[in-house]
Amino acid sequence: MDAPTTQRWALCLEYDGGPFVGWQRQAGGLSVQQVLEDAAAKLARGGAVSTVVAGRTDAGVHAAGQVAELMLAAALAPERLREALNYHMKPYPVAVLAAARAPEGWSARFSAVRRCYRYVILNRRARPALDHGRVWHVPAPLDVTAMQEAAQFLVGRHDFTSFRAAACQANSPLRTLDRLEVRREGERVVIEAEARSFLHHQVRNMVGTLKLVGQGSWSVARVGEALAARERSAAGPTAPADGLMLMRVVYPTALEPFG
Repeated sequence: MDAPTTQRWALCLEYDGGPFVGWQRQAGGLSVQQVLEDAAAKLARGGAVSTVVAGRTDAGVHAAGQVAELMLAAALAPERLREALNYHMKPYPVAVLAAARAPEGWSARFSAVRRCYRYVILNRRARPALDHGRVWHVPAPLDVTAMQEAAQFLVGRHDFTSFRAAACQANSPLRTLDRLEVRREGERVVIEAEARSFLHHQVRNMVGTLKLVGQGSWSVARVGEALAARERSAAGPTAPADGLMLMRVVYPTALEPFG
């Protein structure tokens, strides 16, 4: 009997980043990648399965629409693959929402044209109970109008050296930020950022800086000055990982695996 043809699969995932050291395998600690690859190996009769992901989230960062690719035999229907992976990933907080055969020439990482992140600040006196680990708790009132105004200094194509981690391995600090929106939803301050790609810690560093504006420690104009300085020390602190979530990854229509 001939061996099943190897198929490139696209997976849409959600996960709680709290228990993990991040997406990527590391020497110490459990990663989301390890959980997924170990589950896929069980479907490959114990053979090693490697994955590529659209965005490598850090420890504590969550995902509602992460996209990964892997190579497996094509014998399973997409729905069966989804259910089998979810079964083998129990009891970890990782789930495959959808599985699809990837279009010709598709790459989870390189075909993506937009990555969309959401950061949530719980802006009230009482600490979170139900949302613990999912929000940044800021008890002091925040001026969301000022934060939104300041955020517009960062939209567009810029050198984001002031907002990249010191350990960032990107070849260039130039990025095009398509959207950065700050709004209030009751006790929550929601910050949404969209770009083709982001630098390491870029979203969290932007949020940490905008929080200074919101609490009145910084003027609106100082955000533009921090950007122009091209120096990490000129911008604000890195916001905690808890409030950050990768919401979705967008692909060109012709390469949209879940369309």
